[in-house]
Amino acid sequence: MSTKAITSYAEFWPFYLREHAKPETRMLHYIGTAMTFGFAGLAIVLGGWWWALVPLAGYGMAWPAHFAVEKNRPATFTYPLWSLVSDYRMFFLWLSGRLPGHLAAAGVASR
Repeated sequence: MSTKAITSYAEFWPFYLREHAKPETRMLHYIGTAMTFGFAGLAIVLGGWWWALVPLAGYGMAWPAHFAVEKNRPATFTYPLWSLVSDYRMFFLWLSGRLPGHLAAAGVASR
């Protein structure tokens, strides 16, 4: 990671994608993000403690992916809001099949 602070989201997005260069890391993020929708749905329908599982699902999958697979520090620690937005952006770009172009533009090689 660069020592220069990132000052715009336009600058952050390619950095975020490079921090998620390995397909295994991205897949664990997708699973965690999908789980957040499931737990949010349960919380809306059932109420109560289900809300507590929404952030646990997302971060519970994402952070281990960074430490064990990607071998880097989660961007959430430095850029929490941009990271959260980017998790969902990456998820929906992946679902729509448009993520490869963004990865290529950020310099992330396809595997």
